Amino acid sequence: MNNQTDAIRVLVVDDEQDIRDGSERILTRLGLQVLKAQRGDEGLKILETEGASIVLLDLKMPGMDGIEVLERIRKLDESILVIVITGYATVETAIEAMKLGAYDFISKPFEPDQLRIVVNRAWEKIRLTREAEKLAQEKRRTLADLDTEKSRIHTIIENLPNGVMVTNTRGQVVLMNPVFRKLLDLDPGLKTGGQIEDYVPDKGFCNLVMEISQGKHVDYDDIPDYEFAIADQKYFLVKGQPVLGERKECLGAVVNIVDITAMKVMDQLKSEFVTKVSHELRSPLSTIHEQLALVIRDMLGNASEHDQHILTRAREKTQGLISLIGDLLDLSRIEEGVLCQEPQPIHLEELLENIVDFLKTRAEGKGQSLTLQLPDDPLPELTADPIALESIFGNLITNAINYTQDNGKIKVDVDMTGINVRVKVIDNGFGILGKYLDKIFDRFYRVKDDKTRYITGTGLGLPIVKGLVDSLNGFIDVESTPGQGSTFTVLLPVTDLR
Repeated sequence: MNNQTDAIRVLVVDDEQDIRDGSERILTRLGLQVLKAQRGDEGLKILETEGASIVLLDLKMPGMDGIEVLERIRKLDESILVIVITGYATVETAIEAMKLGAYDFISKPFEPDQLRIVVNRAWEKIRLTREAEKLAQEKRRTLADLDTEKSRIHTIIENLPNGVMVTNTRGQVVLMNPVFRKLLDLDPGLKTGGQIEDYVPDKGFCNLVMEISQGKHVDYDDIPDYEFAIADQKYFLVKGQPVLGERKECLGAVVNIVDITAMKVMDQLKSEFVTKVSHELRSPLSTIHEQLALVIRDMLGNASEHDQHILTRAREKTQGLISLIGDLLDLSRIEEGVLCQEPQPIHLEELLENIVDFLKTRAEGKGQSLTLQLPDDPLPELTADPIALESIFGNLITNAINYTQDNGKIKVDVDMTGINVRVKVIDNGFGILGKYLDKIFDRFYRVKDDKTRYITGTGLGLPIVKGLVDSLNGFIDVESTPGQGSTFTVLLPVTDLR
């Protein structure tokens, strides 16, 4: 904070006196002037008479609730930054408040540092907004000039092979190059100056561009790519970046749009090819696999050891091909986004117990111990597709069994870290050299040495696991030491911390 804080007034509206008094103690130490109100109507009166730049607003209050107060504040003065105060049980309401124009939210109970951070962020936005307004008055040229000037930059933009659109902080389109107009089938004579949705009728696209235009993505690395389609089956990939002024203030957004229709068609053809070939191969291979089993059974005791070995290896190879077909189909479904569907509340402890119980027989067949370590406190529910979770942990535990020597140890350890559930699959098996760790999630990649070359596998298990974890907005990592074992760590976000 600097000496401008004497002009910043914060209003705390909360029916809990401890919250009001505690917030006042924390914020006054930052040099802010703090006003307090225990009801929504009282807070609105204070705003009308004394004013404030930042409002800390509780969503759950008797009488007029926080949402209604927020709507009244927005009508009173849109420049007031409202930070909603919410409990875990009202996170959905907090999201609704953000959609209605709240600047940020903080969950209670909160620590002093959390309050300082969120208020400092709001104050920084106010400061940047004031500076931007001053700069806008002083500048002779603005973003709007780009649409009319015949400068070299303008000429370059006009002749780029990709579509380009520029917006200001209000979400108004100030520039479109000819390729953008052509890709979106817009009238070549269509004027700029309208809102984004007047040119692109895709809600997700408009929301992303508005967020970038208003400076909500301050770090270039956190800006997601976006894909959308229009009615005549054209597919587009969108990349956006904020336009920054001389003092790093956000002046708007520049959006690059690329036609990826051909790529989508190729992906669809590839998926259809994989599906067709896989289905055509699975049936005859399954028949061969079962017939080999019958031959091995009938020849038991009558065939030489060499012949029995050849037949057994042939049966193992057909099983490997059947597994490969199944994995290819799973990868195809992941790419199409149809494998992870119908999320539902999941008790992870129960799901892991079932997987471990099912695979324990396989581990015991190699003299291995397979144990599950759960935390003392119950885990919060996950909202996910149970089939996806079973595939993730089934693959990881099966890999640990396959790549651990006889009489080895495998442990599944579960705990909470922050807002994530952490599951570790730990073994004391063969391990992986460090130079291979960044390749094991690549398709068809398998580490082969004297200890692992005879292990049957497709090289698709870990890529499937990685794809499923990514689709659940999770994270997977591996640590390994040759001869000592490996640890695969999966982090899965919890949306309901009840």
